Amino acid sequence: MMALKRNVKWIVIALLAIVVVPVMITAYEVIFTENKSVVFLGNYHPKVAIIVICYYVLLFCLGVVLLVREIIFITKLKNEKMKAELMLLKSQVSPHFFFNTLNNLYGLVAKDPKKAQELILKLSDMMRYSIYEGEKETVKMQEEIDFLKNYVELHKMRYHKLISVDFYCNIDKNLKVAPLLFIILLENAFKHGVENLRENAHVKISLITSQNEICFAIENNFEKTENQFGIGLKNLKRRLELIYPNQHELTFSETENVYQAQLILKQL
Repeated sequence: MMALKRNVKWIVIALLAIVVVPVMITAYEVIFTENKSVVFLGNYHPKVAIIVICYYVLLFCLGVVLLVREIIFITKLKNEKMKAELMLLKSQVSPHFFFNTLNNLYGLVAKDPKKAQELILKLSDMMRYSIYEGEKETVKMQEEIDFLKNYVELHKMRYHKLISVDFYCNIDKNLKVAPLLFIILLENAFKHGVENLRENAHVKISLITSQNEICFAIENNFEKTENQFGIGLKNLKRRLELIYPNQHELTFSETENVYQAQLILKQL
């Protein structure tokens, strides 16, 4: 918004210069010089002509001001609409995951109270992050990683099977990123991969940052009949369009029973 106001200011100055400067030069030549070749509004008296010109210049300036106000208003309206859409998209992140985990807790409390307590604490941390940190425009990378790791640990507790999860990180912990982006890809890997495999389920996660780029890559094995695309990925694509326009790459690939997704955020 500030950049827009600065640009509009210079546009107004340029337009005024284009209109006012020639008028002032012509008026000066008519009044203060004997240059008879200058025709100033036909046969009007010079002073009357100048008043008429000033009137039209003022009208022009008023028109420019009104146009600028309209541009700023429309831009502000668009920004507010985008923020509202982003809040709606964020509110749709992982609600069914929390419900599923709470359902599992019901049975786990009686069977393994200690394990249930650990799960409740991790779930509490995740819900707190999703609600409070999720409202922010950006969060530190380390906070986002802690959220992802809690998600992985919760899933390991939920399933009664061995899950292999490799999580490699090489990041600048102070680098900031929009919250709750990577979780959608991680959730997709568990939902369409791990959840439907009886054995040998694995997930590999890689998160690497450079000076102005973040690369998140994830792969998982899955059953061939399983469809990897869902509402979550559509949600992610739209959020990326709003938050990182022309500054992201989201790619998917599939080889045999392995599904891969990669998200690159640029020029941070």
